[in-house]
Amino acid sequence: MSVAFTREDSAEAAAEVELPHRPVSPHPNLVTASGLAALTAALALSRAACESAQRIEDAGERRRAAALAARDVRYFTDRLGTAHLVPPPADCEAVAFGHRVTFSRDDGRRQSFRIVGEDEADPGAGSISYVSPVARALIGKTAGDVVAMGDREIEVLSIA
Repeated sequence: MSVAFTREDSAEAAAEVELPHRPVSPHPNLVTASGLAALTAALALSRAACESAQRIEDAGERRRAAALAARDVRYFTDRLGTAHLVPPPADCEAVAFGHRVTFSRDDGRRQSFRIVGEDEADPGAGSISYVSPVARALIGKTAGDVVAMGDREIEVLSIA
């Protein structure tokens, strides 16, 4: 095997594990208590993944696993460092961060979402980010308010 061929392999392997940083939102990093706990748990899992990656025998696989885990450690460390814990809302008069809002769309669908931080948002599980268009339109509204969403409308049914 020629030296040139070996160098190409090494350059290829190095480029293969150079991962871009996970994008960090420009918005304030607001979190609920459960969101803060989830970030802490994700950082612990990422650190454990770093340690596990060092035990992988195959060098290429070890580099890939370590790069991925290290990227996640950087991300979760940053997110925990900028997290602003928002206490639960004091009342349910108007929609705020941390509330569960039930609303109806003008097509008859009823939906319910909890408004949370960006890292903890999971629409499929019933939570949306406070910077999402729906959450932005709903924050500050009260039960019975009708909100325009483009050419559609939604009506706030309840706040919990």
